[in-house]
Amino acid sequence: MAKIGSFEVSAQGFGAMGLSSVYGQADDAESIRTIHRAIDLGVTFFDTATGYGAGHNEDLLGKAIAGRRDRLVIASKFTHRQGSDGRHVSAREAVEASLRRLSLDQIDLYYLHRVDADVPIEESVGQLARLEEEGKIGGIGVSEASAAQLRAAHAVAPLTALQSEYSLWTRDVEVEILPTVRELGIGFVAYSPLGRGFLAGATSSGEGDRRSIHPRFTPEAVAANAVRRRTIEDVAERLHVTPAQVSLAWALSKQVVPIPGTRHVRHLEDNWAAGAIRLDDGTIDELEAAFPRGSTVGDRYPAEQLKQVPAEPALA
Repeated sequence: MAKIGSFEVSAQGFGAMGLSSVYGQADDAESIRTIHRAIDLGVTFFDTATGYGAGHNEDLLGKAIAGRRDRLVIASKFTHRQGSDGRHVSAREAVEASLRRLSLDQIDLYYLHRVDADVPIEESVGQLARLEEEGKIGGIGVSEASAAQLRAAHAVAPLTALQSEYSLWTRDVEVEILPTVRELGIGFVAYSPLGRGFLAGATSSGEGDRRSIHPRFTPEAVAANAVRRRTIEDVAERLHVTPAQVSLAWALSKQVVPIPGTRHVRHLEDNWAAGAIRLDDGTIDELEAAFPRGSTVGDRYPAEQLKQVPAEPALA
């Protein structure tokens, strides 16, 4: 088990984004079976967002957890700009829509999904603080905020969690952000702990798969990054486990809560088994030597999305 603020959650959570066809076509019935199996295995922390499938993801998760709510911690996220026209919404408008879609009276953890360039983070968190006081949400989170933004937000209202990308091939947060959340007592939730599947051996499936527009999934980047992935594969072979399990075991060793996602029960079970793996210091050093910070070929997002996340600190 792990702690995120006052919430006790499973050491691994479940990231639901992929259930809304961002990595190729998804099947709702299969997705619901996977969520039910996750609950049966012991996953208690589920992560969704208003922007995943324009509300589809929250609807789907709401249906899947019906009758099982009491044991679970549910997190969702909002942005101030929503819809194809970029309509501005308040945190109140967003959370009330999320509550309806999830069929909940309270969302345990509600994040500002991205800091809006036109809305100071202090204002966004102030809106969320009022919703927390009213009991509509149980805790406040922010996603992909810089260390300075975290401090500004935390000064307005105590933050429960920060969610940012973190994996062997995305280690930017180790310089400033992880030390800041630990200083302030904020939980850290790691999304894409398998590098959007790459660290487990996956690549873009083509049409309908968002990875096809990501710089790290160009043929040239895949070829370059696959060279370093061989170290994960070598460790997996030595330990008689899978590359996904090695990658997740590394993330778990960092005292964060990773939220891998999958549409398939077999991948879910493989991911969950990583919780039983303990990597020794020498193996952790071996993996990190293969993936020094800043060495991954290709930006982690396309140019427009890259503007919405903190810049990587300069290499020392």
